[in-house]
Amino acid sequence: MDINAALTAEFHLRPQQVENTVKLIDDGNTIPFIARYRKEMTGSLDDQVLRELHERLLYLRNLDEQREKVRASIEEQGALTEELAAALDAAVTLTEIEDLYRPYRPKRKTRASVAKAKGLQPLADALYAQEKGGPDPLELAAAYITEEVPAAEDALQGAKDILAEMISDDAGVRKRLRVVCMAGGELVSKAAKEEDSVYALYYDFHEPLNKIAGHRILAVNRGEREEFLKVSIRFDRDKALRIVESAHVKEGSPCTAAVREAAADAYDRLIFPSIERELRNQLTETASDAAIRVFSVNLRQLLMQPPVKGKVTLGLDPGYRTGCKCAVVDGTGKVLDTGVIYPAPPHAKLAEAKAQVKKWVTAHGVEVFAIGNGTASHETEVFAADLIKELDTGLSYMVVSEAGASVYSASKLAAEEFPEYDVSLRSAVSIARRLQDPLAELVKIDPKAIGVGQYQHDMPQAHLSEALDGVVEACVNSVGVDLNTASAPLLSRVAGINGTVAKNIVAFRQENGAFVSRAALKKVPKLGPKAFEQCAGFLRVPESKNVLDATAVHPESYAAAGALLEICGYTPEDVRRGGVADLAKRMEERGEEALAEQLGIGLPTLQDIAAELTKPGRDPRDELPPPLLRTDVMGMEDLKPGMELKGTVRNVIDFGAFVDIGVHQDGLVHISQITNRFIKHPSEVLKVGDVVTVWVLSVDVAKKRIGLTMKQPPEAK
Repeated sequence: MDINAALTAEFHLRPQQVENTVKLIDDGNTIPFIARYRKEMTGSLDDQVLRELHERLLYLRNLDEQREKVRASIEEQGALTEELAAALDAAVTLTEIEDLYRPYRPKRKTRASVAKAKGLQPLADALYAQEKGGPDPLELAAAYITEEVPAAEDALQGAKDILAEMISDDAGVRKRLRVVCMAGGELVSKAAKEEDSVYALYYDFHEPLNKIAGHRILAVNRGEREEFLKVSIRFDRDKALRIVESAHVKEGSPCTAAVREAAADAYDRLIFPSIERELRNQLTETASDAAIRVFSVNLRQLLMQPPVKGKVTLGLDPGYRTGCKCAVVDGTGKVLDTGVIYPAPPHAKLAEAKAQVKKWVTAHGVEVFAIGNGTASHETEVFAADLIKELDTGLSYMVVSEAGASVYSASKLAAEEFPEYDVSLRSAVSIARRLQDPLAELVKIDPKAIGVGQYQHDMPQAHLSEALDGVVEACVNSVGVDLNTASAPLLSRVAGINGTVAKNIVAFRQENGAFVSRAALKKVPKLGPKAFEQCAGFLRVPESKNVLDATAVHPESYAAAGALLEICGYTPEDVRRGGVADLAKRMEERGEEALAEQLGIGLPTLQDIAAELTKPGRDPRDELPPPLLRTDVMGMEDLKPGMELKGTVRNVIDFGAFVDIGVHQDGLVHISQITNRFIKHPSEVLKVGDVVTVWVLSVDVAKKRIGLTMKQPPEAK
């Protein structure tokens, strides 16, 4: 298989793009580096396309490897024909290759192998020939009576077992049945026990295989695993048998009926159970891939939420019995103070709690509260809102998702970072820092624990981890990392830097002081030339004398950047003071293509350099709308149908989106309530972090369910 040609056709790219990209990957370059600094070679492919292409490249190479293994095995058996070799060459999936290999694969003991051992293969061949005017099957079978085969009926049954396996191994029949079953079959689920559960919706459920939504497949699978559901695929057996018989049954022979019986047995016992497993695996795989894509999009949006920079923050990790753990951190994330207050039941020491928080606000100039959304969150919100009114100093608060905070606070990493604090106080620090810089804090947590997807624990964990790690890597590298403040976990997400090198960078920084240039990185143990090439452009050194060290301009392009400034009449000092606003205009006057040629770089690289020089060290997150900070709070009991509210999208899933509207429970905007136009998925309209206007549809306090709509009611217009 010409893999590059296959990728070219599949991704609708130019052959040169694919060839260059594959070579870059094979040379050990990381995806972020290729996406950012090798645009001329890839035709400016973005990181997402590059990752998909890389994944597909690995699949096709594995396919080719398996194809050659199967070819060698069949050839070793002396069974490789020109027709079979051509079929192997034409196979485009692992399933097709496995189907072709099935008749030649070493088999465990089966009914057919037992029959063959008794010498019944010739009888099976005679039956399969289905000669018109030939003898009756039992007459044929009588010649095979032995001690092991005491009766003609036994011989006939053994021969039919051989035929059933042979028919079952027909790759063409399997392929056709797979297609028609997917087109016309249904997924069916029934209750496995008389017991109410969250799966009650699926106790008598059926839906066409080619229409069923991914989240329903995952729900049904989970219900089956938890033994609440019995799940199967339903397909028209008569239709299936006609397909099998058309390939193997010849009419008009005394042996026709025996072959037809063998065909039915092949379908019922061997083919359909196998295809049912395959199709369910395929459905699950497709649903999992879609869920992982949704998770990835949500995670990207969560990580790229605008930071609340430079504000002294009080992190509040609410609790009942154990109290509310608190941590004051300065604008850089440094811990200034910690403590525990008890504003919620059973202690309800409100006066003491208020007095303590007021001390922190006064002593440290606290500007914003970050409140975790876990146990006792609502009570803590009420407490914070009351306190804000009393203080009347412009304070505000935001409820922060604390998903994964407990995982982090109990981790080895947290213990290394905050050895002086217990687990609960570490969690409060994490919550405060999540508001200040979501990306820097959330990279410390396993992406699966962050809670912005659906059925994440049911996904293929290796695939999920790979996809989510790719998202984290892409976000970290698009924002860039301050070399002198970044933690080891954050550094380890930078292209070209592994966990060991990240720790070495931090250790080098602690021993030798702050880095004064990118070039100083080369002194870090185990950070070789290749790693430097991959990571340098994503690391920022604001303290450097060279202003380019604080930008995304790669060191390999420093000469070109300097020459560009000189040609356009600027100095590096102009860049430092933000005085190159007219750079784009001056470049246009000289002609960008001519400039690129003069500088010996590609046009995309020139444009990227210019963007960095115009806004050195810019954070792409700053261009997004700021997060919604609140000063007041409501409870579910305050909500009334028709009420208009502002909220923040917390999670986007297949059937809708969950929105934080300032009460403890997130409300659900069903996909049908997002917009008046048809959409296939909520992510077409909404993303995590979006601030949206919603109206209350329904409130169920007992079940803690809030129904919301984004469609403005007529009475609200």
